[in-house]
Amino acid sequence: MRKKVAAILILLSLLFTYELNTHYFLKKIYPRKYYNYVFYYAKEYGMDPYLIFAVIKVESNFRSDAISSKNARGLMQILPETGEWIAKEIGIKNYSNSMLFEPKYNIQMGTWYLTYLLKTFNGNIKLALAAYNGGSGNVDAWLKDKRFSKDGKQLHIVPFPETNKYIKKVLAVYEIYKFIYETKN
Repeated sequence: MRKKVAAILILLSLLFTYELNTHYFLKKIYPRKYYNYVFYYAKEYGMDPYLIFAVIKVESNFRSDAISSKNARGLMQILPETGEWIAKEIGIKNYSNSMLFEPKYNIQMGTWYLTYLLKTFNGNIKLALAAYNGGSGNVDAWLKDKRFSKDGKQLHIVPFPETNKYIKKVLAVYEIYKFIYETKN
């Protein structure tokens, strides 16, 4: 009988401890690595830092040395040609593609670019994420195509399955970040 009571007490204490530390465990899975850079550039460009964390988590899982099969690089997975364009737009001197592996520059450039896409698509996060993943030219074309957009303002169907999955994943991770870090623990 003592063993059963002890087992039940241990189980209850583990459940209680787990409940108290849910945020602790979630913070391990959804960290805020590069916190200073993310918050600095989010503030500079008027962006929600938790959306930036979500993009980084989904794009590279916080690996600054990540390279995709399409040659996108760094934390926010920026293509070299996009990096060159962004560097010119924001005035980064002596830009080289190796800078895409440096967290400071990658976060600065990725945050600026996501802000640019949000402005381009009138604050529509889904369209901005679709453009970030699938290209803004594609999003523009989809919005003009009645098969994908009934009103020219929203995508009712995202024709690239990878982009559709990407949008859903980033938005889900974004909600998790807000839940973990915006609630009082």
